[in-house]
Amino acid sequence: MADPDYRAAGGGGAAAFFLLRPSHAEPKVLPPAQYIALEPAFIVNLADTDGVRYLQADVQLQTRDPDTVAAIGLHTPIIRNRLLLLFGQQTSQQLTGRTGKERLQAQALAEVRAVLKAQHAANKVDALLFTSVVIQ
Repeated sequence: MADPDYRAAGGGGAAAFFLLRPSHAEPKVLPPAQYIALEPAFIVNLADTDGVRYLQADVQLQTRDPDTVAAIGLHTPIIRNRLLLLFGQQTSQQLTGRTGKERLQAQALAEVRAVLKAQHAANKVDALLFTSVVIQ
């Protein structure tokens, strides 16, 4: 039968080996976020039937992927077209309050990703941000 002191020392050595060994899994460092402004601002007539109303919105896209930055630059005309069509389908009533704007933001992000995917381009867009929204 082994001496209890040897078992304790062996267990302590094993614990030290596992706790003090260098980790092979370095923490993953994300590249910095990049913001791409879709300029000029979007200005569209809204779909209201009781009067002429419009939406003006400044939009920026966020990504951490350099290939996606390039893809956005290449496909900006298609992206702008799809967003103009989406924005023009809205009514001022739908965009009242935060919930309506967040819903439109989510739909717009999905449109951007769909355009890039359809073009077989990198589509790692993390966010679509409204940096200014005016509804009149």
